Amino acid sequence: MEHAINDLRYLKLLRRDFPNISKVTTEIINLEAILHLPKPTEHFLADLHGENDAFQHVLRNASGNIRRKVTELFGNTLREQDMRDLCALIYYPEQKLEYIKQEDKNIDDYYQTTLNQLVAICRRVSSKYTRSKVRKNLPQEFSYIIEELLHESTDDHNKEAYVNVIIKTIIATRQADHFIKALCYLIQRLSIDQLHILGDIYDRGPGAHLIMNTLETYHQWDIQWGNHDILWMGAVAGNPCCMASVIRLSLRYGNTQTLEDGYAINLVPLATFAMEQYKNDPCTPFAPILEDSQNNISEKTRRFISQMHKAISIIQFKLEGQLYKKHPEWKMEDRCLLEHIDKEKGTIILNGKEYPLKDHFFPTLMTDNPYQLSLEEEDVVNSLCHTFQVSDKLNNHIACLLSHGSMYGIYNDNLLFHASVPLDKDGHLKETDVCGKKVKGRQLMDCTEQVVRLAYDQSASPSEREKGKDYYWYLWCGPDSPLFDKSKMATFERYFIKDKSTHQEEKGWYYQLRDNAEICDRIMDEFGLAGPHRHIINGHVPVRVSGGESPIKAGGKLMVIDGGFAKAYHDTTGIAGYTLVYHSRGFQLVQHTPFTSKEEAIKNGTDIKSITQIVEMTGQREMVNDTDKGAELRTQIKDLQDLLLAYQKGILKEK
Repeated sequence: MEHAINDLRYLKLLRRDFPNISKVTTEIINLEAILHLPKPTEHFLADLHGENDAFQHVLRNASGNIRRKVTELFGNTLREQDMRDLCALIYYPEQKLEYIKQEDKNIDDYYQTTLNQLVAICRRVSSKYTRSKVRKNLPQEFSYIIEELLHESTDDHNKEAYVNVIIKTIIATRQADHFIKALCYLIQRLSIDQLHILGDIYDRGPGAHLIMNTLETYHQWDIQWGNHDILWMGAVAGNPCCMASVIRLSLRYGNTQTLEDGYAINLVPLATFAMEQYKNDPCTPFAPILEDSQNNISEKTRRFISQMHKAISIIQFKLEGQLYKKHPEWKMEDRCLLEHIDKEKGTIILNGKEYPLKDHFFPTLMTDNPYQLSLEEEDVVNSLCHTFQVSDKLNNHIACLLSHGSMYGIYNDNLLFHASVPLDKDGHLKETDVCGKKVKGRQLMDCTEQVVRLAYDQSASPSEREKGKDYYWYLWCGPDSPLFDKSKMATFERYFIKDKSTHQEEKGWYYQLRDNAEICDRIMDEFGLAGPHRHIINGHVPVRVSGGESPIKAGGKLMVIDGGFAKAYHDTTGIAGYTLVYHSRGFQLVQHTPFTSKEEAIKNGTDIKSITQIVEMTGQREMVNDTDKGAELRTQIKDLQDLLLAYQKGILKEK
């Protein structure tokens, strides 16, 4: 009782929610029961890069988990095509129903069969949750009836007629479509309890804003920021260099939908400037990299994109040069390349060697001060920065990234981060300067996150906020950045120098040593992970499956789940992404083939073909008691037991 007396003030606060013995004992019983439910499913994704259609499909099919449930239930009674159609209905209920109603003449029979099937699937996926949790996720208008269907079975002959009458009445009152949609979304919701995204929602693909629209209302998710997310966060924070690079990448891939359609970013000032400044320039190195679906873009439009692409690239190179000189502590002045250009000869000197430039038309480059923006460029930058900062939707999405995000996460003995924990060549944690502080390992990640948030902290001084704002650029491409960790970002060289030896970006030691189990253990020790089933989970560097690379490293201690969601990576990786599923029986790594189209999935039941690798299966089924949530519940139970004892001893009076 000593503990309860010492915490009497806390127990008085707890009494507000549990004012008597009956309420306390009910909650203790409830929490103890939850501890013995199976561990809910966690879903890990990385490097989405704006590929919204593929993201939506993987989210809706729970990385094939829903198809597995359907096969378990109906594999012996339904044809393959019928199971595919049932899965397609669960993934895209509105569209699939419209298609079925056009094709099926006996729609009432279809409703009767399908509602029974969906109820059976829903029972299966809801079995690891309490009734209370399931109830909270039911659509309010149908909650009572759906709950009745979920907890009554046609296997019980006494209840068979009762259940059948409910379903027949749903059909007779023309509510079948609404019920089917409600059940399908409930199945999707209950198939994934927690979504982890290991960075890089933005860039390359056209639908990052649509992904963020989904995440804004998603039930439970977190993100470990990636370098592309940080670039957008820096742009909104007011870093003009980050802003220029965001636009440059969009133009490089011929994709401005997220900027213009998603966030109403006004590119007209840049377009006007580019057409005037580069009207006679073919801008050949700046031709956009287009997908097959973009081949209908006219030559005139391609030229226009190339002009804008070059204009913003030159602006970016000037702005980043200014930052490198402003921050000598970054030790990146070797990336101040414009000053080494000889405009007359059309060459550049790098590391003492002269290289010819593929493009040497630089009308805004001043020899005596190559990093100074022209007056017109300055106007363009000011206008673009303003439109980023006044876009309500973009600011809301970045606020969402800040509130749900972090540099790393620790969940159920799994260490999640996007790219790396910088190491030296001996595999020890590398000490790095973060705004004047020498830090490494976990402290490096913590200090970095503090600086990221500093730029948005209204209570910070202007100089502190500017320091944070500038640092976003270092995080994007700095050699010791835990979000990059390479010798350089060779953007300039890829554009202007033909010699590919200059394009090489030497990876940091983390990437070279992370297949070593001892080093992975050292990193996990640094972050306080314990137990026999601990792991590191990364994204950032695409796994070259076609080249024989494995995503499972260090004997299963580390998993890399960037298999290349972005279409730009498919030729390199040979696949279209990895996702990781951690359920009550262990880890499954799912390798996906490219997504055909939403239309194909709806019409023909075409799914992403997935290959599941068993990474690690536990000897016995994990329960909530074995998770972080279980530790939290056990603490709550202890507090409630103290409150119960206080009531029983008369130290606190019941209300």
